[in-house]
Amino acid sequence: MTARTPNPAMSLDAAIRERRSVRGFLDREVSAELLEEIFELAQRAPSNCNVQPWVPHVVSGEALHRLRDELVQAGRDHVPPLPDWPADGRYPGVYRARQVDAAAKLYGAMGVERSDLVGRHAAYVRNQAFFDAPHVVFIFMHQPFDTREATDLGMYAQTLMLLFTSRGIASCAQGALGLYPDTVRRHLGIAAEYRLLFGISFGYEDTTVAANAARVGRADLGEAVRFHR
Repeated sequence: MTARTPNPAMSLDAAIRERRSVRGFLDREVSAELLEEIFELAQRAPSNCNVQPWVPHVVSGEALHRLRDELVQAGRDHVPPLPDWPADGRYPGVYRARQVDAAAKLYGAMGVERSDLVGRHAAYVRNQAFFDAPHVVFIFMHQPFDTREATDLGMYAQTLMLLFTSRGIASCAQGALGLYPDTVRRHLGIAAEYRLLFGISFGYEDTTVAANAARVGRADLGEAVRFHR
């Protein structure tokens, strides 16, 4: 494939500041040409020994609709998840405080009270519907690889999402999309030795969706980083 000259809509600094988790998308697909440009550039992400252990599967159109329907039904029916990686979501101390703060801002934007178990479950199932995004990428890793290579997948995902943002495309990285890996593998014809970590829903933001009004902060530099001299 011939490398294209990138034409980002914003600088790297702006993309980092603008990128956020979007949970509501327009019914408008990203062009195949732009998808190829973005995913080709994302291959430049760093990895240990240049192994490039990520195995992304991009799903759109009818394939997305079929998979989405089954995942949504599993969520609605409270089917017990069976993820390839632990996904208990238990965080201690300050990490728990950050989790609670993010949830409060998200559910607050949606008008869902903490005591509203039905509303909270409906919001959870929206994960399995890809938040109505026209595209989703599931990121797999071959079974011999483990935690060390999983960090490479994180760097790949961040590179990919910054590329999305620079071109006006919204995204949401979702651990919830790794909860039913057998279903995803079956739909996409993927062998069992490829383990699913997470997925990223992406497309063009629907600014009328209430959840998209939620904003979360970041820890101050002094709290997060230690400089040693």
